[in-house]
Amino acid sequence: MLEDKLKIIFCTVPNEPTGRRIAESLVRENLAACVNILPQVISIYRWQGDIQHDGESLLLIKARASRFAAIEARLNEIHPYEVPEIVAVEAADVADAYMQWVRESSGDQNPPPTPD
Repeated sequence: MLEDKLKIIFCTVPNEPTGRRIAESLVRENLAACVNILPQVISIYRWQGDIQHDGESLLLIKARASRFAAIEARLNEIHPYEVPEIVAVEAADVADAYMQWVRESSGDQNPPPTPD
């Protein structure tokens, strides 16, 4: 059953305050059960033909697999990057109690998005 799968979605943001704003939105809107913010990562990547070196924060978004499309859409609405990193992996093994908490924390009732 799709809802019983846990997705971990990786998303970099320019800084911790932006990460907090995005994380609060996803949790408040019942899209994600939890978002961890790793406050300092160094990203080296190619953008518009040039190699970039940037300090960023990394969001680890924990959500039910059935929420991925809605999370992707919401991130594309509120993320400051032109092309945000949205990469999801499915957890192979998840403790039953944790998965139950994820289900309860991201219930089927989604309140409307709040303006950011």
